[in-house]
Formats: sequence, C-alpha cells, structure tokens
Amino acid sequence: MNIGRILCIAIVLLIGLSINGIFAQDIKDSLVVYEVPKALFYSMHNDDFTVQVRNPGGRWESLYEYNVKVDMDTESNASMVYFDFSGTVELKIRKNNGNVGKVAVRPLSYGITPEVNENMIYLTLDRPRNISIEVDGDRLHNLHLFAQPIEESRPDPNDPNVIYFGPGVHEAPDKPGNVFQIKSGQTVYIHGSAAIKGKLLCDKVKDVRIIGRGMILQSERGVEIRHSENVEIDGVHIVNPKHYSVFGGESKGLKIRNITSFSCGPWTDGIDLMSCSDVEIDGVFMRNSDDCIAIYAHRWDFYGDAKNYKITNSTLWADVAHPTNIGAHGNTEHEGDTIENIIFSNIDILEHDEDDPCCKGAMAIIAADNNLVRNVTYENIRIEDIQEGRLFDLRVLNDPKYNTKSGRSIENIHFKNITYNGLDILPSQIIGFDEDRNVNGVTFDNVRINGEKITNAEQGDIIIGEYVKNIKFKK
Repeated sequence: MNIGRILCIAIVLLIGLSINGIFAQDIKDSLVVYEVPKALFYSMHNDDFTVQVRNPGGRWESLYEYNVKVDMDTESNASMVYFDFSGTVELKIRKNNGNVGKVAVRPLSYGITPEVNENMIYLTLDRPRNISIEVDGDRLHNLHLFAQPIEESRPDPNDPNVIYFGPGVHEAPDKPGNVFQIKSGQTVYIHGSAAIKGKLLCDKVKDVRIIGRGMILQSERGVEIRHSENVEIDGVHIVNPKHYSVFGGESKGLKIRNITSFSCGPWTDGIDLMSCSDVEIDGVFMRNSDDCIAIYAHRWDFYGDAKNYKITNSTLWADVAHPTNIGAHGNTEHEGDTIENIIFSNIDILEHDEDDPCCKGAMAIIAADNNLVRNVTYENIRIEDIQEGRLFDLRVLNDPKYNTKSGRSIENIHFKNITYNGLDILPSQIIGFDEDRNVNGVTFDNVRINGEKITNAEQGDIIIGEYVKNIKFKK
C-alpha cells in the first residue's frame, strides 16, 4: 500500500472520528430555550436579573425573565426563567439593581456554590434542577431557575386526540369561567413558548395527559380534576392562579410530575386533593401562599377515602401556611373516612410561615371531621430556616373554624432522616382528643435539629399532650 493511500485512509478516519465526536457531544450536551409569547413581552418582564445559558464552549443564549408574584403578605415581585437541557450547562446571571454580596442557591442540599464577581453570578449545572438564587438573603425578589430535562417527544398537532397549544397566548373559549374542557383520551400539549389563560378542566374523564413546557397563566385554577381516572400532568408551569394550582376531587390514578407553581393570594394552595387515591407526585417545585400539598378526605361534593400517595423528589415553599398538610376535612355524616398509606420522600422545605395559631407545622397531620389518618411516613426531609411554625404538628381535634367533629385518631406515623437547620421555632406537638380519639404510634428515627440527633421529646422541643401513646425515639 503506497504512502498516499495510507494518508487518505488516515484522513478519512480522523474526519469520521471528529464527526462522531461532534455527534456524541451534541447528544450529551443539548440545550433548548424558549421565546416569550409576543403578547407577554412587555407585560411580564422582571428586570432584576439578566440570565444567559450555554453548553460549555457554546454560544450564550438569553432567557426571558418572567415576573411572578410571591408571598401574599408582601405581594412581592420575583423572577422566573426556564429552559431544557441534557449534559452540562453554564449560567451567567447579572444582578441589575444593586450590588451582590452573598449569594445562596437553594435548596442548600444540592451543594451548588456559585462564583460571584461584582454583580455577576456564575454557576454550572450537570443535571436538571429547580433552584432559587437569592442575593444577600432576599427571598422575596429572588430568581427562580427551572432547568428541566429535554422532552423525549412531542405529540402530533394533527392527531385528533391532541389539543396542541403552540407558541403564543391562548384564551379559553368557554366563558363564563374561562375553561378548557378536556375529554377522555386526550393529550393536552403546551409548547414552551405558549401560555394559556384558562383552567384545564377534567370532569368525569379518564386517560388524559397534560404535558409540555409552557405556562398556565393567571387562571381561576390551573388544572381541575373531578370524578376522573388516570390523569397525568407533566412539565408545565402554573403561574399565579386565583385559587389552586392543581385541584383534585374523588379521582384516582393521578400522576403529577415536574410541574412548577407560584401563587400569591388567599386560598391559593398548590396541590389540593380531596378523596383521591393512587397518587404520584414527583419532582415538583411549589411556592404558594397557602398549603403546598394538602391531602383531605370528603369536602364539598367529593366523597370517600384518600389512600396510597407517594410524594417524592420535590421542593416545597409555603410563603403562607403549610408545606404539607393532611386530614383537616372529612365526612361527619357517617363513621368517617380513612386517609392512609402516604409517603413523603426526598423533600426540601424552603419556607413555612403560618400565622393561624391553630395550624402550624411544616409536617402537619390535623385529624378532624371523623377522619382516621394512619400509615404516614416522612423520610429524607430537609427543612431550611423557616419564619414561623413548628416542625411537627400531630393533633386529633375539632376546630370550630373548620370542623364540626374531631377526627377519630392518628396511627403509625414515622419520621426518618429528618433535618432542620435554622433558628429557633415554635415547639412541635403531639396531642390527642380523648381516650378513644387519640394518637397511637409515632416513631422518630434519626431526626436532627441543627446537627444534633434528637433522642427524646424534651431535647427535640416536642410537646407530648394528652391521649398520646407509643412514642418512640430510635437511638
């Protein structure tokens, strides 16, 4: 073989390796950014931050900084950006109004340490994250950055079973109420450059998917699921609805994944579910001015037990009320409902601020209205410094403000690998109602407050009230 032919083969091989390398890099490091809907360009911008993103060594892409309202007590304006990626991305964030001192990236458990140079903040992400970037402790005018995984596929807009919201703003056709009615078997897709103004209503339907990367914006409620089965919500951003972000009643087989939520008003809970069962909630970021996740039995025209919940890998930020709340509403017209088999796992709690003296608890079980609450596990829960409230609040009660009877009891509650790092807060409490309506069986396993493992109630500042038995602290 002559030297010229050898050189040609070598060049071809090098080109092939280079192309394969570029292709592999494209597969590994991908980035998708979304343009703001033109109708929102001026009305929704927040100028506190300027945010750019890129794959390492690539071109910087500008993100649109949306204004979101947070914290009902102050009605503050915060910022939100979002994009999709795989591999690694670099972020460049300019603080436009004022200097930058200390910068916190929360949840702190992620261990993300930014670089700061004058009013510039630099950080790198190697996996999808929902994070808050806070300058000099300002949690009210912070930047929420949602870096989601790249969509695996998009539905066909021409499919008759697909409701496809492409780029732009879409007003609900069904008025009064501003409602998009969803039918059984339909997939609703909201493009990342789309915003819909109206509630998505699933009423007596089954096998529905609501997916995408766009926004449900300033609706009466975000998604309402009534008397339905097998409804999935994945990836959408629900921004400042007038009431609940996701509202479920007497439904089963619900999957709520990778959604983000902001609310700033009375009764603007994040995810409220009444008499629902077989529920999965995963990877959500909820910042609400009422309960972030509430699990009830009977309320209004919804009846029945609430069973089999798995809430995982999520971040909860209650500007007002509870990050988690179980049991306050039930059926007093018969022997009562049962709320059972609930797991909260791998959760970061960024705030809990509750002024109502009857209802304080980052992890709250308030058994009322003849409810029996049992078999609830909180594991791998990290609570950062909170304004006002308790860590644990377990009570069987009848609060005339909300209830007509006490609950039946609370049974078999397990707290495992719980950490709180912050300033002093109100004592936790465990209190029954009477001999028959009591709290029976609470286990604390590796609960730590500011690094100290809690081995008894006094050390953990936990009030053990009347009608309570079988409280255990694992050594």
